[in-house]
Amino acid sequence: MENKTPFPELFVLGAGPGDPELITVKGYKILQQANVILYDNLANKALLDIAKADCEKIYVGKHPYGSYTPQETIHEMIKHYAFTKGSVVRLKGGDPFIFGRGFEEIMYAREQGIKTHFIPGISSMQASGFLDIPLTHRAMSEGIWIITGTKKDGTLSADLKLAMQSNATVVIYMGMKQIDSITQTYVAEGRGQTPAAIIQHASLPHQKAVKGLVKDLPEMAAKHQLTYPAIIIIGEVAGLSA
Repeated sequence: MENKTPFPELFVLGAGPGDPELITVKGYKILQQANVILYDNLANKALLDIAKADCEKIYVGKHPYGSYTPQETIHEMIKHYAFTKGSVVRLKGGDPFIFGRGFEEIMYAREQGIKTHFIPGISSMQASGFLDIPLTHRAMSEGIWIITGTKKDGTLSADLKLAMQSNATVVIYMGMKQIDSITQTYVAEGRGQTPAAIIQHASLPHQKAVKGLVKDLPEMAAKHQLTYPAIIIIGEVAGLSA
C-alpha cells in the first residue's frame, strides 16, 4: 500500500473557561478528527475523551509561577507532529487570543508552511455571569478593559491607571500575584471603595468566588483561600445583586 504523506494542519482551539460543555460545536468536531492534541494546564481533561482512540494526547501546560513547557518547545512539537501526523489541535484554556499566546503559535506554524485554523473559545471572564456579574450594564458600565496583571517583565501593567479613569469594567487576568499592588493603586487614586470580585475556577463545580471592595481584595483572597488561576473584576457591576 502506498504511504500517504500527512497534510500538515494546526487548529488553535479555545477550550473555554473550564466546564467541558462550554466548548463550541465546531471545537467538538475538530477534537473528534484530531491526530494529535497538545493541551494546556487550563484545558479540561474531559475534552480529551472526545478524541478518537488513536489520537496522541500530549500535555504541554504551564502551571502559574511553577513548572512549564517552554514556548519554543511547544513550537517544535507543533512542527514535528504536523508533518508526521497531520492534524494537530493546540487545545488552550479560555480563548487562545486573550493572553493565550495562540497567535504566536499560528504565526510560527505559518512560517513552517503549516495550514492554520483558529477556533475561538469562551473566555473565563464571560463566566462571571454565573456570579450575577455582567461585564457591561446599561448606565453603569459602557465598556470593558481587559488587562494582564503580570507583564512579561513581572510588573503590573501601567494600563490599570488608565482603566481606572473610566466607568468601564476592569477585568484582570493573572493578577493574583499582584493583588497587593492592584489594591494599592486603587486606594492611592481614591478608588478603594470600588466594588470588586475574585473568581477562581470559573464555571467548574469547585468554583470559588467572593465579592467586596477593592481596598479589601488581599484580605478577601486570604480569607476565602483564593489563588490562581483566577480573574479579578473591578467596577460597579461587581456590586450588583439580582
